[in-house]
Amino acid sequence: MLKRSFDFTLALLGLILSSPLWLIVSLAIYIEDRGPVLFLQERCGMQGKPFKMLKFRTMRHLPTGKHQILSQEIDPRVTRVGRLLRATALDELPNLINILKGDMSFVGPKPLPFKIEADRKAFIYIAPLTDETMQYDNISQVPGYDLRSRIRPGLTGVAQLYAPKTIDHTERFRYDNLYVQKMSFWLDLKLILLSFLVTFKGKWEHQEKKI
Repeated sequence: MLKRSFDFTLALLGLILSSPLWLIVSLAIYIEDRGPVLFLQERCGMQGKPFKMLKFRTMRHLPTGKHQILSQEIDPRVTRVGRLLRATALDELPNLINILKGDMSFVGPKPLPFKIEADRKAFIYIAPLTDETMQYDNISQVPGYDLRSRIRPGLTGVAQLYAPKTIDHTERFRYDNLYVQKMSFWLDLKLILLSFLVTFKGKWEHQEKKI
């Protein structure tokens, strides 16, 4: 109850204080690349429930297609404004709306992106094919998934701060579950403050750990 109250209050305050930034960021995105300012994607929430996550668009607008998910520090599809937004995590300001709605928390496991396969009618995790991911048909089969899915996904968290982007999902879930086992108000506060530090340093797109 304390965590949800804290999330709601801080998200509401954040929306009020960041309102001038919304206008500046929106104009910058539109002037450089036209197209929509916001980006919506289906993500997996608590207990596997899907929700629409909001972000500022950072990639070039594709009217007739969709970008593939690709994790690399220098991505040619990302706009100049988008690179700045990603480095400082300002592209995730709209996540405050998801936190207000209860889809997300400030601190928790990263919300996983999903797609629907028409022939299977199931949510399957979109991930690069690696030796680690090919052995599982569904992300819920990866060890550690069940525990991390019991809480709301977060804007920041232990894995987001301390885990390299390139580690496999089994290792990433270990970071997530360490947070689940140790979670407290003071840990949340510490992780939020560390996240502000990473934002000020512009290190969110670094492939290695941020702290």
